[in-house]
Amino acid sequence: MRKLTYYIACTIDGFIGDPEGDATSMFKYSTGSYMQEMSAEYPETIPTHAREIFGIDAENKHFDTIVQGRKSYQLALDIGITSPYGHLREFVATRSLAESPDANVELIAEDLVGRVRELKAEDSPLGIFLCGGSTIAGELIEEIDELVIKTYPEVYGTGMPMFGAGFQPREFELGSVRAFDNGVIVRTYTRKR
Repeated sequence: MRKLTYYIACTIDGFIGDPEGDATSMFKYSTGSYMQEMSAEYPETIPTHAREIFGIDAENKHFDTIVQGRKSYQLALDIGITSPYGHLREFVATRSLAESPDANVELIAEDLVGRVRELKAEDSPLGIFLCGGSTIAGELIEEIDELVIKTYPEVYGTGMPMFGAGFQPREFELGSVRAFDNGVIVRTYTRKR
């Protein structure tokens, strides 16, 4: 069974964006040793166009598939990119797009949980990267096997939470913790079963 990993950036107070989902204030932390280490460890999480800009030519280490929400995907569409993760199999959870703008992007309009379970059941040594956002993370919370949380040294006070789900405690076990000189902390958790 393949793992579904929610690989996400957030503020100290757990928001992945402002109330509209904008996280551009966090971009300034994607520099130095933090960016070098994360790019080396998780090269497949860097969008294809950014990999080209930064000269990243690495094989996928953890994931061969990405699932993202419509709002996350819209960020790429807004700059004219229809396949932001062309080096992965791309799935976009959406009820608003009727047709995929790219042959590499499969739309999931119905039964997101069922489709993700099918992807997890596939025979592959690599896992599935859940890119965001809050709504699909909330929908898929029971399917998430691992969390990789990149916490940036900012407090928003309010905004888009990591999980758009109702209250129900779920336990995860802490794996690794890494701190970087720019104030970023990366924690990895595994779901307790």
